[in-house]
Order: sequence, then C-alpha cells, then structure tokens
Amino acid sequence: MDAAFWALVALVIFLGIVIYLKVPGMINKSLDERAERIRNELDEARRLREEAQQLLAEYQRKRKDAEKEAGELIAAAEHEAAGLVEEARRKTEEFVTRRAAMAEQKIALAETEAVNEVRRSAVDLAVKAAEMLIAEKADSKTVNDLFKKSVTEVKDRLN
Repeated sequence: MDAAFWALVALVIFLGIVIYLKVPGMINKSLDERAERIRNELDEARRLREEAQQLLAEYQRKRKDAEKEAGELIAAAEHEAAGLVEEARRKTEEFVTRRAAMAEQKIALAETEAVNEVRRSAVDLAVKAAEMLIAEKADSKTVNDLFKKSVTEVKDRLN
C-alpha cells in the first residue's frame, strides 16, 4: 500500500471527524454571527450618521438664527446710537441757546447797571453843582426856603 492510499484514508477519516463534530455548521454559525454583527454595526453607523446630519442641520439653523438675532441687535444698537446722537445734538443746541440767552441777559443787566451808574453819577454831579451854585449865590433866606421845600417834597413822596 502506497502513501497516496494512506493519505486518501487519512483525508477521508479527517473529513469524517470534521463532519461528525459538525465543524461546517460551526463555521456557518460563526460566519452568520459575524455577518449579523457587521449588519448591526452598519445599522448603528447609519443611525449615527443620521443623528450627525440632524445635529448638523440643527446647529446650522441655530447659527442662522444667531446671525439673524445678531443682525437685529446691531440694527437696534445703530438705531439707539442714532437716537442718542440726535438727543445729544438737541441738548447741545438747547444748552447753547440757554447760554446765549443768559449772556444776553447779563449784557442787558450790565447795560442797565451802567446806565443807572451814569445817571447816579450825573445826578450826584448835578447835586454837587447845584450845591456849589446855591452856596455861592444864595443867601440864608433862600437856603431856608429851599430846605423847607425839599423836606416837604420828601414827606409827600414818602407818604
């Protein structure tokens, strides 16, 4: 008996043992389990991809909303700034107008005081001049008459 025959017998015995121990079923079962595991992993990957796409869409929507809100805030701030500038301009104009009016009042008051001072000085000069003239030219009787007349006028004006 030759070696090829014994190799064939060993192969047949080996195949018999493999079939007897149900190795092909175990291999099929192992392959089926692996295929199921791969299928589950693919399903999980698909689900995760869909979640990622949903999250991406949500974040893009939120970004657009945030950009819109930021634009609205900027517009509101610009409007408010324009209002503040206008109010500041108006208040400045009012301040300048008030200051000009106060300056005009001060000038008018200074003019009035100056005119009154000139009048007082003129009256004082006229009184001094009159005193000097009366002192030079009047006698005692005229001085007494003028004094009495002045006292009477002062009494009349005070009453």
